[in-house]
Amino acid sequence: MPVDPLLSQYSDLLFEGTVVVYLLAMVFSAVEYVTARQSTPAAEPAEVVAVAATSAEPAAVSGSAGSAGSAADEIPPPPVRTPKPERSRADRFGRMAVSLTILGVLLHLGSIALRGLAAERWPLGNMYEYTSAVCLAAMVAWLVVLQRGAGRSRGIRRLGVFLYAPILVLMVLAGTVLYAQAAPVVPALQSYWLVIHVTTITLSTGLFIVPGVASILYLMKRSGRPAGFVAKLPAQETLDRLAYRTTVVAFPMFTFAVICGAIWAEAAWGRFWGWDPKETVAFISWVVYAAYLHARATAGWRHAPAAWINIVGLATVIFNLFFVNMVIAGLHSYAGLG
Repeated sequence: MPVDPLLSQYSDLLFEGTVVVYLLAMVFSAVEYVTARQSTPAAEPAEVVAVAATSAEPAAVSGSAGSAGSAADEIPPPPVRTPKPERSRADRFGRMAVSLTILGVLLHLGSIALRGLAAERWPLGNMYEYTSAVCLAAMVAWLVVLQRGAGRSRGIRRLGVFLYAPILVLMVLAGTVLYAQAAPVVPALQSYWLVIHVTTITLSTGLFIVPGVASILYLMKRSGRPAGFVAKLPAQETLDRLAYRTTVVAFPMFTFAVICGAIWAEAAWGRFWGWDPKETVAFISWVVYAAYLHARATAGWRHAPAAWINIVGLATVIFNLFFVNMVIAGLHSYAGLG
């Protein structure tokens, strides 16, 4: 199967551009975090009430002079227009970080799509493509968090700087250590199960990064150290809710991916489960995340203990992504993917 070198080159250029855009987004997000003040409830401005009250007084006075004043008294005072408050410097940098993230996601998606067109296959055939897709899933999940209900919580956008950092590390590793030229996949991977199994594993792995980071920040906020650093983080309840709701979405997806992997293993190797290293660690990850969801709903476990379990789950996923794929020999090692 021929590979289009021009499309492959464009894909690499878009990947490099994505890294640069994500880096700028992290810088702007860091500036927002540093310059932002600790959230305080906004008080209603008293001068607006005073202006509204004084605007109604002339009508009442003229009403006592006669019938003309009575007619004028029935006319309501004009609405008071107050100027919109000017956005702070932190807010402007935060909005620029989100805009750059959207641009980076579009470039990232273009890079993955062109890689697939260049090789004429589904673009999840090696560790470079898989890691890149995991990062894309994490960034899309972050944008969804900002857009949905969790994004309306005060200060949630400031978490971006803590998410961009691990994503950039993974992107740099993908573009250097894990990089592979566009090429056809081995015959064992030329199956429609590649699209189903690996795609769902990729999406769920990317989603697990978001609650993992949220749980780490939750424990930092709970401990209160360092005091000045964690003061600008959202409330503990917000971080805990973000971690839980994201995991609730990712866990069924991960479960479906593990089941699909077992079905593919039976079709390819004649058995549903063989305790291959990658299968074993994936099962451990599933058990850990199931324990997290159970602990999160159990009194006495739903706070710090549940957060620690969630962090252990992310550690097993990262371990499976790199150490099992690259160090331990197994049936999945030749592919370098889940």
